[in-house]
Amino acid sequence: MLMFEMPNDKNLPLAPMVGDHLAMDLLNTQARSGDKVVEYWNSDADVLGWLRQSGISPNVEQSTLADGELLSQAKALRTLAHQLITGFKQETLQDISELNTYLHTYVSAPHVKPDSDGKLVITRISRGDTAASMLGPVAEAIAQLLVEGDAALIKQCEHPDCILWFYDRTKAHKRRWCSMATCGNRYKAAQFRKRNSE
Repeated sequence: MLMFEMPNDKNLPLAPMVGDHLAMDLLNTQARSGDKVVEYWNSDADVLGWLRQSGISPNVEQSTLADGELLSQAKALRTLAHQLITGFKQETLQDISELNTYLHTYVSAPHVKPDSDGKLVITRISRGDTAASMLGPVAEAIAQLLVEGDAALIKQCEHPDCILWFYDRTKAHKRRWCSMATCGNRYKAAQFRKRNSE
């Protein structure tokens, strides 16, 4: 059995949090660098670190899971999310029974805490100690996207070397890049070089 510990943040490469929606950030735990896929989840500690980076505090103090169980469940949920979200964009109804399995194991309780402005807000915290329960808030975010989201606003970065996803919350819904600072500027610089070399 594995006792979870917070990973060493100095050694943990952080997945980009550019999706503007938890379900999009889940998909972005795999990225691309050149022609190589970058996997941000290589251990249970990586998944736990990502959950905490996402503002989710799973009940791990008393939890012991088999080594690799959280990692395996998280990757399975990511694969499921990709399938469901892609189907949603294509307006094809997918089998949601697996997603419901995650949702049904998510036991939570209301929790009051101050937000960044000091105003009290009600959140939910996980009460279960299974891997599926720890991933419950992520499964709930996927479900909310499928029920309440606009498929036209689910996009992938337009940079040819990027596979990152985002939910376009801009006013005009014309967002093209995962990040203007990285992919947008890289693409514009490449286009500028290309024009000047002709």
